[in-house]
Amino acid sequence: MTASAVPAQDHVSGGTPSPLDGNDSDNEAPLETDPLGRYQRCEEILGEGAYKLVYRACDLEEGNEVAWNQLRIDHLTKKDALKILSEIRILQSIRNDHIINFYASWSTPLKRSASGAGASQASTERIVFVTELMSSGTLKQYLRKTLKAALKPKVVKSWCRQILLGLTYLHTHDPPIIHRDLKCDNIFINGNNGQLKIGDLGLAVVRHRTHVSSVLGTPEFMAPELYDEKYDEKVDIYAFGMCVLEM
Repeated sequence: MTASAVPAQDHVSGGTPSPLDGNDSDNEAPLETDPLGRYQRCEEILGEGAYKLVYRACDLEEGNEVAWNQLRIDHLTKKDALKILSEIRILQSIRNDHIINFYASWSTPLKRSASGAGASQASTERIVFVTELMSSGTLKQYLRKTLKAALKPKVVKSWCRQILLGLTYLHTHDPPIIHRDLKCDNIFINGNNGQLKIGDLGLAVVRHRTHVSSVLGTPEFMAPELYDEKYDEKVDIYAFGMCVLEM
């Protein structure tokens, strides 16, 4: 689960104060900020996974809400830690209107245990990265919780076009990037304007060869050639077709 995999509640006047409203509550816990003091974490948890917490946060320079992704990697396997670091590197390298925006990242030094065979060898205990926060969460959540009637064809066409523009950017990147886990759970939406963005690039891979070989992804969205461990960008197009069916 990554940054925007859960819906953000819209701020309502008179409701829970945002970081911009000031600290008027005696019960409000101290808030954490990034090393440069630009991003301020709220106490509200938007999502939680085995090794990841996603908090609502605020960009104090721009005044908008963002997603504060907090990862513990000291207890992860080397493979899982590398997957997380890969996602961060990929996010840092791309800029596109149809891909979740990456803003900043930093790490906290590991407090090593004194001894023991099971002591972690990771160089950092926690990685934090800040990304764009989409107002309505994932497309799957939006379809299930918000839309109670069949979509009009023009809406589906608009959504499909936006997804394909994002995929085109990834596939024409130098070198090409294959998402490998495209699904409605990994596509995010701003419900107020219908804007879609692709996220959750944790399984994405940079293609340096003609084909890639490793089996990763969500089974029902995986193209047959993924199981043969020899595939290219076309597996994302197969997954896109499955997303259209889910719409």
